[in-house]
Amino acid sequence: MIRAWAAHEAGGKLTPFEYDPGPLPDDEVEIAVETCGLCHSDMSLVDDEWNISAYPLVPGHEIVGRIVEAGPAVKHLKVGDRVGVGWFAHSCLGCHTCMSGQHNLCADATGVASAKKGRFGGFAERVRAQGAWAIPIPDGVDAAKAGPLFCGGLTVFYPFVHYGIRPTDRVGIIGIGGLGHMALKFARAWGCEVTAFTSSPGKEEEAKSLGAHRVVNSRDKDALKAERGRFDMVLSTVNVPLEWARYVQALAPDGRLNFVGAATEPMGLAPIALMGGQAQLSATSVGTPAIAATMLEFCARHGIAPQTEHMKMSQINEAFDHLREGKARYRIVLENDFA
Repeated sequence: MIRAWAAHEAGGKLTPFEYDPGPLPDDEVEIAVETCGLCHSDMSLVDDEWNISAYPLVPGHEIVGRIVEAGPAVKHLKVGDRVGVGWFAHSCLGCHTCMSGQHNLCADATGVASAKKGRFGGFAERVRAQGAWAIPIPDGVDAAKAGPLFCGGLTVFYPFVHYGIRPTDRVGIIGIGGLGHMALKFARAWGCEVTAFTSSPGKEEEAKSLGAHRVVNSRDKDALKAERGRFDMVLSTVNVPLEWARYVQALAPDGRLNFVGAATEPMGLAPIALMGGQAQLSATSVGTPAIAATMLEFCARHGIAPQTEHMKMSQINEAFDHLREGKARYRIVLENDFA
């Protein structure tokens, strides 16, 4: 039996829960969880904000731990390896999409915390994932802080690789939070000119310490207007509706407004607003196993780590409350304390 923390209804508190995972599939590994980051998406799952949840639900998808068992088909990992697992725990590995290297877009891709498909997440003493989705953590990456890299970090790193962002590009980051603070670090290390858009003027110095060259108050319409035609990419990390037309106007010709924050409201943009500068609208998923490994190497090379707060896993409900209240700076990491 595996001990975990589970929600039993939408919006419910997490309580102790045990489940029998059954035999280990040949292509999977079982991981003794050391830490698991707490992501805003965990709240969305617990609250069934996206209408995809089933209960009991064990959330947690920013997992770091050591392999304690590996199926016979797993050849590149062994017992004792320290690995990380993010949003996905499985893809088919045989479809055209997977064979093209886009495992995250596989129609059969399954989340590590997908209770509907019999999977339970990382707020537990152990968790399982397909070997392909268990990413070794290299030397030079602080394992105690690495959990948030496997969702929040990969989510904001992926667009830089996927869209071929260049060191000479000008990049804007909307939001300085769990995703945004890592995006600032990546963009600066990538070599870009980095601008932070924030609605909190008091965050200006902090944004610069995280990597921003410039900070723009997103509540100041004149300040936004002054950015017209500047950016090769604007990356939105927020999950709230904004005046998106102003950010489209801030794009350089052929510029891109890319969404990684899970905003659910319609955008209210007319196609003609995109045509003059050939603006591109896009959204990206959390990234592939190969890009996750590349991201970790990049972090080790540049000394990049998320800014974290640490709590015990038994404090999980306090951690959720802390996140709901907007007090997290900027990612909460829960440490396994199952006796």
